[in-house]
Amino acid sequence: MSTIDPETAPPLPRPRLPREFGASTSYALKRLAMLLKTRIAEALEPTGLSSYHHAVLALLEEEPSETQAQIADALGYDRSHLVGVLDELEKRGLIARERDPDDRRRHVVSLTPDGKEALGRLRTLTRQTEDEFFVMLDADERAALQSLLGRVLAGHDPRCPA
Repeated sequence: MSTIDPETAPPLPRPRLPREFGASTSYALKRLAMLLKTRIAEALEPTGLSSYHHAVLALLEEEPSETQAQIADALGYDRSHLVGVLDELEKRGLIARERDPDDRRRHVVSLTPDGKEALGRLRTLTRQTEDEFFVMLDADERAALQSLLGRVLAGHDPRCPA
């Protein structure tokens, strides 16, 4: 039985995508989104929070008093999934939930001072990760990319302003 010496073995061919995918805008967007999502998750991991938590906290900073249903609808989250996210945030003291005085069946959710502080940390980590991820683009190219993606997104998702 012969063994291959890794020092002298020829390098394995580098895997590559089919040309069709290399030229596909949809594939590029999907693949980049997956890569960036993974990197942001890794960056946020030490905080014990996720992009889902970040989105909820950011929304509550802009809209200080939202119902659970409004949060789910604004972020496009499944309402049952959102309850778990809110439970986690509430346990950590980052949000407060109270019964809606106008409708006792609903809960109104608000950001706490600790939640505002956590949001600042999440923003910093996310911004740093994005800066590293898009390092090959200069500031004008990043602005152009953001503008183009924003236009396409606004054309397909009514929650996103143009």
